[in-house]
Amino acid sequence: TNMNYNISGIQQIGIGNTNVHKTWAWYRSFFGVDVPIFEEAATAALMLPYTGNQPQARHAVLAIHTQGGGGLEIWQYTQRTPQPCSFEVKVGDLGIFAAKFPCKNAETMYTKLKEKGAKLLGEISKNPAGERHFYLQDLENNIIEVTETPHRQWFTNKNLPNAGPIGATIGVSNIEKSLELYTNILGYDQVVYDLTDTFSDFKPLNGGGGRYRRVLLRHAQARKGPFSQMFGASEIELVQCLDAVPRKIFANRFWGDCGYIHLCFDIQNMAALKEICAQKGFNFTVDSSLAHRTGFDMGEAAGHFSYIEDPDGTLIEFVETHKIPILKKFGWYLDLRKRNPAHALPKLMLMALALNRKKD
Repeated sequence: TNMNYNISGIQQIGIGNTNVHKTWAWYRSFFGVDVPIFEEAATAALMLPYTGNQPQARHAVLAIHTQGGGGLEIWQYTQRTPQPCSFEVKVGDLGIFAAKFPCKNAETMYTKLKEKGAKLLGEISKNPAGERHFYLQDLENNIIEVTETPHRQWFTNKNLPNAGPIGATIGVSNIEKSLELYTNILGYDQVVYDLTDTFSDFKPLNGGGGRYRRVLLRHAQARKGPFSQMFGASEIELVQCLDAVPRKIFANRFWGDCGYIHLCFDIQNMAALKEICAQKGFNFTVDSSLAHRTGFDMGEAAGHFSYIEDPDGTLIEFVETHKIPILKKFGWYLDLRKRNPAHALPKLMLMALALNRKKD
């Protein structure tokens, strides 16, 4: 088999919540994530290991930002009550702690969010790389980190202050074990910093005064693939708590319950990726190609998805996209299987997605 898989970037971060419409309206208003790729009510039938071995009814929206970055998959159970975490999540608890958003100017973004009434946590500070950033909480108290990224290549420049998510902060119990996945499989081969200390920029966060090892990872080479220009560069910050025992954020809960449910990568060549993951001890726990049909069809978007767990059980999703709606009202869908997987899609074609924007 061809062992060359490709990761073209972070496609989206999943957010389980109690009201998909309110949550999406909040992210449209505060972060401009307003381009729907799909929205539908359906049954999640393939996630059985994580949904109590029962198919579950849900309503989901996948939305992106016109200036690029990844998307948000906003996800809500419709026939059971979404369960919140039973404790206040601390930095370093196991799982996805924060979604990372880029902005052009920290003051401008901070002021805009403050004026809109966002739950800001503390002031603007500097991360250990010297970059200005700040934290806030969304409607349901999920932590968001916004970092000033003046050198970022914005997918389009619409004069908006930010783009979609470009990474996540993930609590882990053993950095070395986690690097086996995040560096060796997911390609985050550039260590921006690796520090063990107490950190002033963590002070506003729950547990933020503790001792941590923090490793910020980026990728040295630009990503390739159909949507690579749109997703752009991304990063992962691994955080290991050194003076307390971390708790698993999703312990005794389902995927889809409240909080960040997964980090999703857009990939090409699922078969090769499956083989490499298995070799390194990260077996697929969900694989849509093993279902009675070859993949998923969200009505408006289609493809093939799978999941693995990081060493602490955090869910990483892989999606190989087959078709996406470029202009739904004219029935214009793009079939990616007919294209060279290494080539980025023309910018104009992806910009046409913005014509589907939901305006408030």
